[in-house]
Amino acid sequence: MPLSPELTAKRASLDDRIRALGRTLVAYSGGVDSAFLAWSAHQVLGADMLAGIADSPSLARAQLADAIAFAREQGIPLEIIATAEFDRPEYIRNDAARCFHCKDELFTVMQDLCQRRGFDSIAYGVNLDDQSDFRPGQMAAQRHQVAAPLLEAGLTKLEIRDLARDASLRIWDKPASACLSSRIEYGRPVTPAVLRVVEQGEDSLRSLGFRQFRVRHHGDIVRIEIAADEMPRALAPEMAAEFTRIFKSLGFKFVTLDLEGFRSGSLNTLLPVSLLARQH
Repeated sequence: MPLSPELTAKRASLDDRIRALGRTLVAYSGGVDSAFLAWSAHQVLGADMLAGIADSPSLARAQLADAIAFAREQGIPLEIIATAEFDRPEYIRNDAARCFHCKDELFTVMQDLCQRRGFDSIAYGVNLDDQSDFRPGQMAAQRHQVAAPLLEAGLTKLEIRDLARDASLRIWDKPASACLSSRIEYGRPVTPAVLRVVEQGEDSLRSLGFRQFRVRHHGDIVRIEIAADEMPRALAPEMAAEFTRIFKSLGFKFVTLDLEGFRSGSLNTLLPVSLLARQH
């Protein structure tokens, strides 16, 4: 299906905004938004762009491998960046500002790389839909003057997927995926050991054939979120038994399936309304 005139115009606006950035570092995670942005930047800027992916315990190994593979497939210049968010006590304590401290560390490292390599700008893949959720990482981006070309072009998540599909990029329908730390309930310290448990749980769900899910860590309790269209299979008695076996072997005492299903940012519903309002 051909793109609508409106979406075609947004795509042209995106290219113009990328072109105006000059030599650009793109914060890349392998998700749909950052992958499409990195691909677009490479189309527009060629060798005058570099995708940087932060390798840390909060990035699942499967996600890292897929991100590297996509960049290689598309010929996108890529550098793996070492970040040290786990050296920050304010990150480990995992309050509502955790994402800010993570992105502050990432953009600090990228700014140093920018200066050393002679890049003009840093860009990241925030989109129009992200404005409706609590995302303190955006405040870190603003502090470091990181460009948001997808947002500035007025692109929604669905429109980005449509553009990626039109470009025949395999990531166009890739399930949404945030960092592993976002699976840990606020107030519970984030440690590499806890993240490994979450990662192993999600790897197990993937091996069972589920596509869109989250493993939410609540101490002794695991809360499994499964996409609505996959929920009937998840509710089968034999699958319940398999969930119990998998997650009790990972150390959880209680294994629960969230009947509301998968939804991004579900842990944010526990935050005070006054805090959520500060971002908007």
